[in-house]
Amino acid sequence: MPGKKKLARFAQMKEFPNTIEPALHEIKNEGKGNFKSHPLKGKWHEKVFENENPLVLELGCGKGEYSVGLGRKFPDKNFLGVDIKGARIWRGAKTALDENLKNVAFLRTRIDFIDLFFEKGEVDEIWITFPDPQLKERRERKRLTGKMFTDRYRRFLKKGGLVHLKTDNTPLYEYTLDQIKEHGFKLLFETNDLYGKGMENFDESVQEVLSIKTHYEGIFSEKGFKIKYIIFQLEE
Repeated sequence: MPGKKKLARFAQMKEFPNTIEPALHEIKNEGKGNFKSHPLKGKWHEKVFENENPLVLELGCGKGEYSVGLGRKFPDKNFLGVDIKGARIWRGAKTALDENLKNVAFLRTRIDFIDLFFEKGEVDEIWITFPDPQLKERRERKRLTGKMFTDRYRRFLKKGGLVHLKTDNTPLYEYTLDQIKEHGFKLLFETNDLYGKGMENFDESVQEVLSIKTHYEGIFSEKGFKIKYIIFQLEE
């Protein structure tokens, strides 16, 4: 994206009512590594969505295709896309505004800080859609289904809340299944070929949700990559 266009979008986002871009001082005290909760922690329903409907996160949301797509289909739920890339978030945020989707919003932050933004039991569901698989062994701790992150999700995901993973990456898919087994999570469903032999296991309404495709998913599918899908709970 040309520099001027990118800067213009960043400026626009600062005015978007459905986009939260925390300043560093809002989550970090003075002193190295000294972090604090964001002011919206425990107040998303009251301050952002202005209702008590279930809150669903899309982590690493990119252009927000899932957040927007789910928001269209489920007006009785709130969807929050989370990503650090502002140029990507701009697309989803603008689409949500153009379509007057009051139940869709975006948070620009590193997912490393995710537990600073939500109170215990505040989030009902998590979608992880085509994350960077972080394949190098030294990057394992950065995998969004690894222990460092699932420990953080436990701090705010309600009891029995669902975690969804969609990926084209076989090593990440297998790694996630291993993590589920190792840490005693509850595996609800998994398939290594969602559109080939997994979709028929769901009713029509769920198939409609799973048919929402992100930008990258469309590219991967066109190239013949099989899409993997896992649903699990961190606790019952």
